[in-house]
Amino acid sequence: MPFPRLRRALLPLPLLALLALLALLALLAGCAPAPVHNPIAQWVPSPNFDQRRPVLIVLHFTDDDSAAAALHTLRTANSGGPVSSHYLIGNDGRIYQLVDDSQRAWHAGVGRWGTITDVNSASIGIELDNNGDSPFTQVQIDSLLRLLADLTDRWRIPRTQVIGHEDMAPGRKDDPGPHFPWQQLAQAGFGLWPRGPLLDPPPDFDPWAALGLIGYPLDNRTAAVKSFHHHFRGMDGDTLDGQDLRILYTLSRQLGAVAY
Repeated sequence: MPFPRLRRALLPLPLLALLALLALLALLAGCAPAPVHNPIAQWVPSPNFDQRRPVLIVLHFTDDDSAAAALHTLRTANSGGPVSSHYLIGNDGRIYQLVDDSQRAWHAGVGRWGTITDVNSASIGIELDNNGDSPFTQVQIDSLLRLLADLTDRWRIPRTQVIGHEDMAPGRKDDPGPHFPWQQLAQAGFGLWPRGPLLDPPPDFDPWAALGLIGYPLDNRTAAVKSFHHHFRGMDGDTLDGQDLRILYTLSRQLGAVAY
C-alpha cells in the first residue's frame, strides 16, 4: 500500500520571522543580568522605582601629554591606582565616553561638596585634555557645553550643579585651574556665577558661612579660598579681599540665604 503524500508543513514566512525574533529576544533576556534579590527577604516587587541618577557634574583637566595618553590612564591607573571618568574631551573637541552615565566612575576621590560626601556615587566626571598651564581650546569648550546640555537635560541635573575637582577637594586638587573659563560656562547657563552688580556686604556678613553655603568644604580654609579664587576670579591667592566679599555676598543672595 503506497504511503500518502506528505503535506508541506512550512509556516508562512512572516510567522517564521516572528518566531525567530521571539527566540532572539529570549536569548538576549537569558544573557541579561537578573535583578539582585536579598535572600533573607521575600521578593514582592513594586513598579514604583526609578534608576539612580547623578546630581552633580565634576570637571577636571587631565594633566597628561595628550588625549591618547589620558585615555590609557583612565582605563588603567595613575600613581594613586585605578582611575576613570565618564567622559574625556580632547583639545580638538572630540568627546569620548569611558563609563556609562548610570555607573560609578573613579574620578573624584576624597572630598565633598555641600552635603555630598561620596562624590563619585553622586556625580558624572568629565576630563578635559589640558595640562593645567595652557588655555582651553574654544572647540573643546564648545563640545563641553554641548555635553553639559545633554547631561543636565537627560538626567535632570540642576545646571548650577557643575563644579571643578578643586572645588570639592581644595588643597588636594587644583583642576581645572585658573585658566578654565567659568564665566563663559555661566553665560551659557552652567555653574553658579554672580549675577548683576556686586554690592558691598553689610558689616555682619560672614564670608566663611557663604563659602560653606556654596558648597566648599572648610577643613582647610586657606585652600578653600585658593580654589574659590581659581573658580570665580581666575587667579591665585589664598586671602579673602573686598572683591571676594562682594562676590560671596551676591552668591549668598542668589542662593536665598540673604534677604534682597
